[in-house]
Amino acid sequence: MISQTQQTPPERTGGALEDITVIELCGARGHFMAKLMGDMGARVIKIEPLGGAPERQIGPFMDDDPHPDRSLFFWAHNTSKESLELNIETSEGQKIIKRLAATADVILEDFEPGYLPSLGLGYKNLSAENEKLVMTSLTAFGQDGPYRDYKSTDIVALAMGGIMHSCGYDDLPGSPPIRPSGDHGNKIASHYGLMGTLAAIFNRHFSGRGQYIDASAHEACNSTTEHALPTYLYEGENVFRQTGRHHSTTPTPKTLCKTSDGKYVIVFQLFNNLHSWLSLVKWMADVGMAEDLQEERYKDMARGGSRGMRAATDTTDSDHAFEVVRRFIASQTSEDIYRGAQNLKFPWGQVRSPEENLNDPHFAEDRQMFANIPHSEMGEGVSFKYVGRPYRFTESPWDAFRPPLVGEHTKSILSVDLEYSEQDLKTLEVNGIISSNQN
Repeated sequence: MISQTQQTPPERTGGALEDITVIELCGARGHFMAKLMGDMGARVIKIEPLGGAPERQIGPFMDDDPHPDRSLFFWAHNTSKESLELNIETSEGQKIIKRLAATADVILEDFEPGYLPSLGLGYKNLSAENEKLVMTSLTAFGQDGPYRDYKSTDIVALAMGGIMHSCGYDDLPGSPPIRPSGDHGNKIASHYGLMGTLAAIFNRHFSGRGQYIDASAHEACNSTTEHALPTYLYEGENVFRQTGRHHSTTPTPKTLCKTSDGKYVIVFQLFNNLHSWLSLVKWMADVGMAEDLQEERYKDMARGGSRGMRAATDTTDSDHAFEVVRRFIASQTSEDIYRGAQNLKFPWGQVRSPEENLNDPHFAEDRQMFANIPHSEMGEGVSFKYVGRPYRFTESPWDAFRPPLVGEHTKSILSVDLEYSEQDLKTLEVNGIISSNQN
């Protein structure tokens, strides 16, 4: 049962973005920007259409109950926000946005280019009464250019940006590119939009003026294609996809190795230097699995280091060495290989599932990566575990609170921030400006 009692956001002090007020008009592409700002101490007022943001309808849902206040997708992207349910396509709704913008520090939005200006809510309109206002528009392809009105989603951003071209398999002939993890494109776009926003806030300390940031998901994704674009620009070559490892213009040794418990580890840099190579071979010899790797020719390869390996035209010996190492790894558990390799300074890693990271004491206990966030609307003492802070500040605490219910703070924002009376609120309800079913 979800309590319909309106909640007051918890008082927070000392966050890195304390005293910054953000007005958010974002959907799936941009709502992560405001979440990160809210978790760092900014006050975030999320403007939602009547009935709630469409992202509240995206599953999975708590207890498989498709309720707008139970979407785990929405929860994950909307911590530390207040919800103002508002019809912005009405003159009174637009007036409310303008009044909020007059004292806000930042506006974040991800509508299609031209939509907000058509309502009189573009940057020129909103900054007229607030020259310190920073506004970031995060769109698919930017505010201008021939693609500005093209439609896009997370998967389109990954495809058009070039990231998908580098993800796939080289051991399945003719296999197509694949998509990285879900919502990855939107996350990249949001991170770049946030960086631009924070840079503009920093600049405002010197200039005294805000500015408008035109952020493009397409350009953000294209900026993260590793060396694919520079390789083509400077060498005229296309990289190709390789299973479980970096793309490249030439084949590289396969890095995924299966362990005795059916898991996988990423294995590379066998011949980085002689000391590392000798340490690895000794480890293998101790359990009788070094085979012929103690022979001098492998030591010579290790003396040449990684540069020598890249320059080699005959890879017979290195391929054989890797197969011997692969057999050794197949005889050991994932945990033993990971810990043993790290002890020898090899940068090998486990391919982990979410629950393995969730239960890893390094993240869960020592680093306190995951946060238990109270959900008082579900009952006294109820809390749920969230992915926590992605960074640690020495002086500024990170402190998230639960996502808002639909329109949970509508009346408090309008009455406290904008001094609307009870009669004013009733008039707004009757006229369809705010919902008549406010919490």
